[in-house]
Amino acid sequence: MSDAKPPLTAAAIQAVLDGSPFIRFFGMKVLSADLAGATLVLAMELRPELERRAGTGQWHGGALAGLIDTAGDFAVAMGLGAPVPTINFRVDYLRPVMTARLEATARVRRSGRTVAVVDIDVHDAEGRLVAIGRGTYGTQPG
Repeated sequence: MSDAKPPLTAAAIQAVLDGSPFIRFFGMKVLSADLAGATLVLAMELRPELERRAGTGQWHGGALAGLIDTAGDFAVAMGLGAPVPTINFRVDYLRPVMTARLEATARVRRSGRTVAVVDIDVHDAEGRLVAIGRGTYGTQPG
């Protein structure tokens, strides 16, 4: 008997995101989930609580980091059927972000027996690459 779980659909991923108070606060939305391509795209809209300084319209780096980690996690989770623990992730901020929307595209580079590696690109509403991330995630759902 196998413990394998069915892959997560875009709707199932959105339901899990909406069930997390932290992620729900950020307002992340699934734009696409491609199991065959091991790629997930999440979007997030700017709100005053996510600004670097009040009234600037500039995103806080922590909000970008949260988007990157969540996109990476659920790109792996999609194939495993459940969320997975983050082992480590890094972010490189490439430019200040002043647009109302961000999109994070997470691509699973390798998923092994215990660890997966994911690259995440974040683009602003004008299509500019504003941050890149790389995450490692446990492949035993937790």
